[in-house]
Amino acid sequence: MNPANTPATPAADVQATIEELWVYPVKSCAGISLRECELTDTGLLYDRAWMVVDSEGEFVSQRELPRMALIQPSFKMGQLMLRAPGMLSLHLGLDVAEGPLKVRVWADAVDACDMGDVAAQWFSDFLGPDAPSHLKKLRLARFDPDVKRPCGPAWTGGVEATTQFADGFGLLVTSNASLADLNARLVAAGHAPVDMRRFRPNIVLGAVESHDEDRVGAMNIITGDGTAVIEPVKPCGRCPIPNVDPTTAVPSPAVGDTLQTYRQDPRLNGAVTFGMNAIVIEGDGQVLRVGQTVNADWRF
Repeated sequence: MNPANTPATPAADVQATIEELWVYPVKSCAGISLRECELTDTGLLYDRAWMVVDSEGEFVSQRELPRMALIQPSFKMGQLMLRAPGMLSLHLGLDVAEGPLKVRVWADAVDACDMGDVAAQWFSDFLGPDAPSHLKKLRLARFDPDVKRPCGPAWTGGVEATTQFADGFGLLVTSNASLADLNARLVAAGHAPVDMRRFRPNIVLGAVESHDEDRVGAMNIITGDGTAVIEPVKPCGRCPIPNVDPTTAVPSPAVGDTLQTYRQDPRLNGAVTFGMNAIVIEGDGQVLRVGQTVNADWRF
């Protein structure tokens, strides 16, 4: 019973749970499903901390090289280990890099660290044979932790949020209900259902309705050591990457075509969206875990 002199805490409009946590150490390569992960001010620890670039330092992704989906990372004994079909595994120290490297991710020119000739040859050997001529020679960059890459200020409401090599924001939040809605539409149209790997989220919510993540404000995550706060700020406009089968790296238009029928978002001038880009408001150093409670209020 609440004491008479203590005001009751109003219940949140939405009470969800974390059902999945994902990190993508190398931008546009496969992800790692985790039971727990440290939250940092740029997103989840080691998420998009590495990035493949061409000879000019421009980032490359599954948009140009779908076979990147077949590169599977894992963490083992203080190393990032990368495996790919037909290749010996590549082992990289989590805090090891060589000389400086200038790179570009979208409109941002960033000072980064080069991961050396062995890593460059490994990516070139696996991705180069089927690549266009200008993508035959590749290098691997490591984000320099001393660099601050700001998220789009037009969407952050004055918060000075930062990210590493993600497209623009530190976190991507989706829900399994949203995926179930898409799959029902795919199956009704005669297509096979897809899994969440297509959408490359960091946090997948459960116990919510389809696309509730679009409609809520700041999400308060009860971590056990306190409360972490992340805020959805921008709908995630979708490129062709969800059309790439993450198991085979073969693209097919069914996902994009289906989303086009019901997910054109006026907030992005009619672009197709799925999931919400989010920023870290507080909680640097706290640990997110599958099963934690997420409270949020409707934004409107």
